[in-house]
Amino acid sequence: SVPELGMLTDQGTGGRAIVVRLSDQRAFLYKRGELVAISPASTGREGYNTPTGKHRVKSKDIDHRSSLYGAYVLNGRVVKAGVDVRKDRKPPGAVFVGAPMPYYLQIAPSYGLHAGHVPGYPASHGCIRLPNRWAKRFYYAVKVGTPVWVSH
Repeated sequence: SVPELGMLTDQGTGGRAIVVRLSDQRAFLYKRGELVAISPASTGREGYNTPTGKHRVKSKDIDHRSSLYGAYVLNGRVVKAGVDVRKDRKPPGAVFVGAPMPYYLQIAPSYGLHAGHVPGYPASHGCIRLPNRWAKRFYYAVKVGTPVWVSH
């Protein structure tokens, strides 16, 4: 399914829109209905689906860190990596350090586009990862309120 043309020419956001196609793991940046950038992407792996449908950029955070996924650190050393704070108990004295998610564009609670590892297949916990240079380009191209359409 393709977003309606009106969404791609939304004047309230400088005429910009983002389209993410899960089927081919790519993100598309539009300006006034014209395609201006295509980025490889890595979306939610099995069990961690990326939410489909029409969204908007709810917030932007250049140095965002995950509040759910990361590592437990004690005295500056990682004592447990690959942590999910909802499942993994914190060792005594350790602190949680969220995984870095640079150039974060939030589209739903706990979901967004950000710079990260893009192996060429769905590998995230539901976010839409882009290579760093593309995440930066998308980040600076859009505003809070920009439409984001995620489809299969």
